[in-house]
Amino acid sequence: MPVAGSKVLLLGSGFVTKPTVEVLSKADVNVTVACRTLESAQKLCEGFKNTKAISLDVTDDAALDKALEQVDLAISLIPYTFHANVIKSAIRTKKHVVTTSYVSPAMMELDEECKKAGITVMNEIGLDPGIDHLYAVKTISEVHAEGGKITSFLSYCGGLPAPECSNNPLGYKFSWSSRGVLLALRNAAKFYKDGQEFSVAGPDLMATAKPYFIYPGFAFVAYPNRDSCPYRERYNIPEAQTVVRGTLRYQGFPEMIKVLVDIGFLSDEGREYLNSPIAWKEATKQILGATSSAEKDLEWAIASKTAFANNDDRDRIISGLRWIGLFSDEQITPRGNPLDTLCATLEKKMQYEEGERDLVMLQHKFEIEHKDGQKETRTSTLCEYGVPGGYSAMAKTVGVPCGVAVKLVLDGTINQKGVVAPMTMDICAPLIKTLKEDYGIEMIEKTL
Repeated sequence: MPVAGSKVLLLGSGFVTKPTVEVLSKADVNVTVACRTLESAQKLCEGFKNTKAISLDVTDDAALDKALEQVDLAISLIPYTFHANVIKSAIRTKKHVVTTSYVSPAMMELDEECKKAGITVMNEIGLDPGIDHLYAVKTISEVHAEGGKITSFLSYCGGLPAPECSNNPLGYKFSWSSRGVLLALRNAAKFYKDGQEFSVAGPDLMATAKPYFIYPGFAFVAYPNRDSCPYRERYNIPEAQTVVRGTLRYQGFPEMIKVLVDIGFLSDEGREYLNSPIAWKEATKQILGATSSAEKDLEWAIASKTAFANNDDRDRIISGLRWIGLFSDEQITPRGNPLDTLCATLEKKMQYEEGERDLVMLQHKFEIEHKDGQKETRTSTLCEYGVPGGYSAMAKTVGVPCGVAVKLVLDGTINQKGVVAPMTMDICAPLIKTLKEDYGIEMIEKTL
């Protein structure tokens, strides 16, 4: 099918959707943007040709089917819990689907039905997951083709403020839901190291963070992200003794978060007293069970619930908690539990200001053993900055790959049926080529 003139339905209005709309609009694809509220959809269409906005509730099967019947493909950029519903509608209407999300068990269950319907459901094509897969599969395929082995695979990714904009105690800013970011910090992690499987419980995750060197100019720390173990199979590297996928943050972040976890601020258990706009120091007193809301009593209660590496660390973290406002007379934004009440304050204080830019850093590190026994360390690195007033690095590196995948499904380059992800070179190669040649998005490969 020619790409120009084809029709797609884009579900969602998050910040990564705009680059996707631009990629498709410029390719003369007709894009119908659908959101719960018509205003959100209209705002997304502003300034782009070949676009129209509609209001749509994706939980209304009849309305979803009707919208899908009028297009060739649906792009689902809404929360992942809704993807299965969209795919079911696509099966009924025999339309292709593209998402940037991980394939969930609920989505995988529909694989057989998708094959029967003759549709491609392409997933995991943003940044992480997405660009990371493309270059992991590329290097692994090249090494295997030459008879070599991957003995270790490390992959770390971070969406961060640019160094000059990392001006708060967490060295972090929110461009989307802070709740999602903070909840991810409670996830347990699993990975392979030196042939053994290791598990880290959620509350201990931050304590495992270690400095990670990419370039001398960046002070990164890294910690493992969820379950890396299936990637030995997904990437076809049964020989790998170490397999870790993880997250990058700036130094100082894990210690601050660890204390917030230890003192109960990442709990989403309901608390009656967090339903009214009391002063932060009163809320902190209640959450900690402190004797009073005087700062010295709050500090004492914190020290009794957590451990600091040393006095300097203690001073830095306490001053960070002070900066957040936890000891102040400022009123909380009541959200009924510690996590959401904290999120409301962090979102106010840790937004990107006008003229600030973000940074995306993604690096794979491969330990390779060649057929002749020679060893090599190879890296693939993406370092992308946002453009103040334009797209953030995160929006570009998620939204553009998604748009490119849509074009490649429409023109038949990607034509595998069922629920798929970029795990084989027949899918990865055209994506790598188009992203590099047409959009300047690539991972730089080096031998150390």
